[in-house]
Amino acid sequence: MEPVITVGLDGSPESLAAARWAADEAEHRMCTLRLLHAWPMLAPEPTEVPSEIDQNYWAKRLVHNAQSELRTLHPGLAVVGSLVADEAQDALLQAASESSMTVLGSRGLERVESYFLGDISMSVAAHAERPVVLVRAGARGDAGVPPAAPEGPGDVVVALKLHGPCDDLLEFAFTSAAARNVALRAVHGQSLPVHAHVPWGVDHEVGDEIAQDARTQLERVLHPWREKYPGVEVADSVGLESPARAVVRAAGGAGLLVVGRRRHHRVPAPRLGPVAQAALHHAHCPVAVVPHD
Repeated sequence: MEPVITVGLDGSPESLAAARWAADEAEHRMCTLRLLHAWPMLAPEPTEVPSEIDQNYWAKRLVHNAQSELRTLHPGLAVVGSLVADEAQDALLQAASESSMTVLGSRGLERVESYFLGDISMSVAAHAERPVVLVRAGARGDAGVPPAAPEGPGDVVVALKLHGPCDDLLEFAFTSAAARNVALRAVHGQSLPVHAHVPWGVDHEVGDEIAQDARTQLERVLHPWREKYPGVEVADSVGLESPARAVVRAAGGAGLLVVGRRRHHRVPAPRLGPVAQAALHHAHCPVAVVPHD
């Protein structure tokens, strides 16, 4: 089966930004791009009725306009439209099971209270069995202007925990960097233990020892992937701070941030961990959530 990248399209600026990003990605990876619009009230196809009484008219127009734009920007790219009469979340999860990647728009909410707001994109990212990329549109800094764009396509940044398997995460990150012909930056954040803190600050000897140990582990994890992808330039970074803060900091200027999500948690329902949550709420670049064991 030919690989497909699916985009959830609803006409919002975020979903249109996701479609443009996904078209670039599909071209890099030589995939078909599928534009999916889901709405429970869609009528069964085909409907041979005038546009003024066709209840699917606006859905068709939405997909058609996006197809036209993307085909103009990417003349050689296969772009197909898909209208699904179902709830958006259910349709997207079904599409995600059939796609190599699913790309969705993200509201990119940054306030603390945004963690408590529901969002279809976040839910799909938490439940899908394959990678989901969330793309923001119109992200603005404190001054009310868009953040400065990085020169060039931007590196791929991958967040690593250094314990437990992470092959799926690294496979996605290295493949993405190779497809874009950009460097990969592997980032690990580790909070200092209590004994590293002294009355006048941080015991630097303890901090240096912890950082060196983490760098050794990071190099061990990355070594086989460096050999598998010799054309990808790799840099690694260890931050002695909370993993979430280290990852969000490293995402500045990145073209793509890759974070992991455990497929099986001890809690009953799938969820996003604190690093993925922080990345999706605070990183300005697209964020890929990759499920792994």
